[in-house]
Formats: sequence, structure tokens, C-alpha cells
Amino acid sequence: MSQEFIIKIIPHSTFVIPNSFIPLHLKSIKNLSNMNFLEEKILTDGVIKQGNILKVDNFLNHQIEIDIMRQMAYEFKRRFKGVEVNKVLTIEASGIAIATLLGDLYDVPVVFAKKSETANSTDDKYMSQAYSFTHKQMNNVFISRPYLNEGEKVLIVDDFLADGQAMHALIDLVHQAGGEVAGIGIAIEKGQQAGGKTLREEGYHLESIAIIDTMDWETQTIRFRKQPEIKLGKTNLKAI
Repeated sequence: MSQEFIIKIIPHSTFVIPNSFIPLHLKSIKNLSNMNFLEEKILTDGVIKQGNILKVDNFLNHQIEIDIMRQMAYEFKRRFKGVEVNKVLTIEASGIAIATLLGDLYDVPVVFAKKSETANSTDDKYMSQAYSFTHKQMNNVFISRPYLNEGEKVLIVDDFLADGQAMHALIDLVHQAGGEVAGIGIAIEKGQQAGGKTLREEGYHLESIAIIDTMDWETQTIRFRKQPEIKLGKTNLKAI
């Protein structure tokens, strides 16, 4: 049975939780060292708004904290070790910072799908559609044809994954171009929604740095899913 843990969010304060505050079923957890950097950042800086909306715009999708972006890029590179990547793809606008630092690590081009056309938009483009639950509307999503090519192995990244609409639109664009989805990297996955489950069932290699199974606005609590450890290949030493 997988372990889960639930932690209290204390907005705008240092993350300190005394043992007496930890629910009884967490007593087997000796410390919080098994939490990754992004989960800790969500706890220290995140706020749950009414409607169970996680607000992390002070470091991820409005103000950008470069150190966190850098750590996410290195984490994705680690999780997709051995995967050939020719291009990094995201969608405007919040995924661009993560994609740019990841593209720098791979030394490959970064392309982002646009949601709105401009005067210099070309008619020669791949187009798909994604419903936005935030704005309650269907958006056209497009990429100019020269920027996605047949045979490219594309790593798709984004800041959030919920229902998977935007991600399926990006996958569709890659397939229209004759490319291959090398993997999907997500900063924060809303595990209580179906997007991640669907993508995994479809066979895509999906890696989410933080997966939220539940969160509650009234109690300001959040439950992260414990993720399996990534197995190392051949090593010189054995850990005991």
C-alpha cells in the first residue's frame, strides 16, 4: 500500500510543523526529507483559494523564481535520462520559463504553441483545440509548420496538468507534424482530476514533480501523492 501524507499550509510563513500537529496516521514518517523541493515550495509559498484552487503565482506562473525553474529543469532531465529529445514543446504562457531552461540543458530548440493569432501569424500552421476550464471557452492552439518537423522527438512540458485538454492538444500538434512524443513533464499535477490517469493509460511517459491528490480551502491542507523512486541503472556502489 502506497504511503500518503497530508500537511498543513501556513501561508507566507516558515514551514514548521510540530509533531503534535501531525495526524496520527503520519507518525510513521520520521521526518519530511522524503518531500521534494517543489512540494516543499508549495507548502511554504502556496495558498489554496476558495474553490480549491492552488495559487502559486508568486514563484511559478506570474512571478517566476529562477532557482525553482532551474531545479525543475534538472529534475526533468534526470527523470528522462536516456530519452532522446530533439525539441522541447510547451504552450503559452506559463510553461515557457520551464521549457526554456530545459531546452538549455538539452541544447535543443524550444517552441511554444500560441493561443491567439497576431498580424504576423502565418496560415501555414498546425492547429488543434483545447477547452479552457479557467476561461470557460474553447481555444485554438497552433504552431507554425516550420517549427515542428517529421521525425522529431519532442518533450512536452507545462506548469499544471488537470483534465489534460491542453496536453492532448499539444500531442495532436506533434502527431500532425509526424513527430514523436518523447515524454511529458509536468510541474504540478492535480491528481484528483483525470488528465494524468488518462495520459498514463494511453501509454505516454508522464513525469510530474508534484502530484496533489486532495486539497481543502477551509482547512488549508494538501495531500501529495507519494511517487515511486526512480531506479538507477548500473552503479559502482550499493546503498545500504
